[in-house]
Amino acid sequence: QVQLVESGGGSVQVGGSLTLSCRIYGNARTRAWFRQAPGKEREWVGAINSDGAGADYSDAVKGRFTISQGNNRNAFSLEMSSLKPEDTAMYYCAAADQIVPFFSWSAASAFDYWGQGTQVTVSS
Repeated sequence: QVQLVESGGGSVQVGGSLTLSCRIYGNARTRAWFRQAPGKEREWVGAINSDGAGADYSDAVKGRFTISQGNNRNAFSLEMSSLKPEDTAMYYCAAADQIVPFFSWSAASAFDYWGQGTQVTVSS
């Protein structure tokens, strides 16, 4: 059984930066970040495979957010910069037992394990 433990959420002003971390207990292949704002559906943020190659991002965060793979592959992070009020949400890390095909990276159903969520609030 794989467990994911997130850390690093908090409050930040517009234009600021914040880094979220996800510790993986167990083996997992494709890793991802999703977010959910109040009253909205869960939204894909980005994903990366366990070898750390070729991360991809949603258009909403591309150029501002970076997913990094830890050297020991037991953790990955989401570095967020140039934060906007619309980035305010509960952020969740997710992981899959198997490699998720690239075309399915944005599908929450493709991921088997989820973190507990960490709140990010961006204020003006």
